[in-house]
Amino acid sequence: MTDPDLTAIMSERRQLINLAYRLLGSLADAEDVVQDTYARWYALPAEQRDAIEVPGAWLTTVASRICLDLLRSARARRERYVGDWIPEPVPDHAEWVGGRPGGAAADPADPADRVTLDESISMAFLVVLESMTPAERVAFVLHDVFRYPFAEVAQIVGRTPAACRQLASSARRRLRAAEAPAAPSARRAGLVREFRQAWESKDIEALVGLLDPHATAVADGGGLATALGPLDGAWPIARAFVELAEAAPDDLTFLERTVNGQPGLVVQQAGVTGTVLAFDLTGDRIARIWAVRNPEKLRPWTT
Repeated sequence: MTDPDLTAIMSERRQLINLAYRLLGSLADAEDVVQDTYARWYALPAEQRDAIEVPGAWLTTVASRICLDLLRSARARRERYVGDWIPEPVPDHAEWVGGRPGGAAADPADPADRVTLDESISMAFLVVLESMTPAERVAFVLHDVFRYPFAEVAQIVGRTPAACRQLASSARRRLRAAEAPAAPSARRAGLVREFRQAWESKDIEALVGLLDPHATAVADGGGLATALGPLDGAWPIARAFVELAEAAPDDLTFLERTVNGQPGLVVQQAGVTGTVLAFDLTGDRIARIWAVRNPEKLRPWTT
């Protein structure tokens, strides 16, 4: 028979994965945090577990505090990271061209499939979260994304509710300052498709026309894969992408895929994903490109 208490406890896993991913920007780290959280739960004496009235709240508190500790140590870890660090991209089940199922989706058992895709998971959103202090990020994500009251956030962050309210307010200002006018979803998909076509055909003029004059491109190889950039300006970015296409092997495949809930591109060779590209738009142009090439971050993307 199924233990109802175990079922209730394990049903919190998806929520914890969603929370930890947004707090850390890494699916692998989120999985580790959730595993550690459950280990701490089962390390409690049975009488202590029985005395906890809302196990889900206990699990959320512990997971959030573990994430807060990791965020505080992240600066030192990032200093040892080779090159630029970009949040780990997560896939969707369906290819957005025609909404056909399949493609580079993760295995159903993979936690990536349990990360809810919404605006709080877009690459642009996660990159802004990276600029926040650990306390700002935790207070903002818990309150504004997961709707926890500031009284509960305060217990997790170790500040007063008023201080947590100020942290969340500061985080919102950062987001507003970085926010670009939203483009219609159909236009987003169209721009990314046009970028793919121009890239495949090595059409530098077409690429320049799709890019904002002040566009930026950043690549994350983590020291395990070559990574160009960072690049600034439409012409340098277009030239670099054309040079990459010219040097690419003939069996390279360019796929239109959902990347963190937005239209993106996946580059594969023999079914193995080597690059995942996320885009941010300003008006009718591509303003930012993030290219993740670190194979450790591409685990859910290989078919």
